[in-house]
Amino acid sequence: MTEKIKIVTLGCEKNLVDSEIMSGLIHERGYSLVEDKEDATVIIVNTCGFIDAAKEESVNTILDLAELKETANLKALIVSGCLTQRYKEQLMDEMPEIDGIVGTGDFDKINDIVDEALRGSKPILVGNPVFNYEQRLPRKVSTPRFTTYVKIAEGCDNACTFCSIPIMRGKFRSRSMESIIAEVEELAAQGVKEVSLIAQDSTNYGTDLYDQFMLPTLMNRISEVSGIEWVRLHYAYPGFFTDELIDAIADNPKICKYIDMPLQHSEDAVLKRMRRPGRQRDTRELVAKIRARIPNVSLRTSLIVGFPGETAQDFENLCEFVKEIKFDRLGVFTYSSEEGTPATRLPDHVDEDVKEFRANTLMEIQRQISNEVSGKHIGQVLEVLVERYEGRNDVYVGRSQFDAPEIDGEVFITNCKVSIGEIAKVRITHAFEFDLSGEGVS
Repeated sequence: MTEKIKIVTLGCEKNLVDSEIMSGLIHERGYSLVEDKEDATVIIVNTCGFIDAAKEESVNTILDLAELKETANLKALIVSGCLTQRYKEQLMDEMPEIDGIVGTGDFDKINDIVDEALRGSKPILVGNPVFNYEQRLPRKVSTPRFTTYVKIAEGCDNACTFCSIPIMRGKFRSRSMESIIAEVEELAAQGVKEVSLIAQDSTNYGTDLYDQFMLPTLMNRISEVSGIEWVRLHYAYPGFFTDELIDAIADNPKICKYIDMPLQHSEDAVLKRMRRPGRQRDTRELVAKIRARIPNVSLRTSLIVGFPGETAQDFENLCEFVKEIKFDRLGVFTYSSEEGTPATRLPDHVDEDVKEFRANTLMEIQRQISNEVSGKHIGQVLEVLVERYEGRNDVYVGRSQFDAPEIDGEVFITNCKVSIGEIAKVRITHAFEFDLSGEGVS
């Protein structure tokens, strides 16, 4: 009997790409991929291990799915991803429900792991986290046919004191431009119109392979691929945001006027303890330069509150910074103490209830800002990628170039006929309020 396999993906879009590669390999082997976990004889959980909440979600998901061995058809439960890269021994010792483990550098061997797990041998394959994305591997895209993610680099060299990414994903390494373009060409041939570029550190792309910042060149080349209409940038490290990159975003009509640039904090003392690039003055100058060169740009950032040593005054200053800059989109995380990172050894850790209070306070500030800026496109005609039809309300739903998939706002289209997957010209007439997440619809 052909085994039926389901992949459950937790965490970020980078994990999603890895799961799609595993899906392609499994499909190529002749196994059957299924959506319903009740039907699966093998389940692969691609875990996240970035912060405590993500680790807890991963563990709970594994335990919940393990119950299907008693109630459904499950024969083997395999765990992959960041959690396994960090905690392979603990997982196998403490969770006998797991039948196999594969790390972030070895998931191209997933079929071998499945075979061994089904034979009952409890395989563990966790080597160095240096997966080679140059390989021409099959990929079964799980996002809607018109939009997808492309990983342009892996790992990170920035050594932020709070971050465990180098432990789980290894040193920074760019994919060759030829490899990326070839993948984008294949995706475009399948109908993809929007490509979102992802990496732990996108702006550093090319420095290891070409001895220079090559992200502007890469984005321009991707935009030339037939069928690609939008190129979107995620995870732009502020320390490497060059004038050439700003020019590429400003001048190329196919590059979305959207920048996802995690800043983490505003205060110099906190940034220094985080080992982040530059200081607040540099951030202000960079944001001003971007907005001057790209007037309609949508800026998204993420911030950490409750970092060790963050004082009440630091937090008050951060709130004022957010009020002044007025980011279009903003996410807030409470600091999570990650085993093996330098920040765990810093003095003056902040109480959990204080962290939560600060996060909620900052998000309320951002909610008010988002409501203020959400109407800036009213009266304008925007290009909107139509993603779905909601028959109950008789509306089509899509996104403009100023909104990333799943995390940002949506556009509701009424009183006209459009097609799903089409990029339609839509006049914006109303803006709705945003919720406490800082995200919303327009």
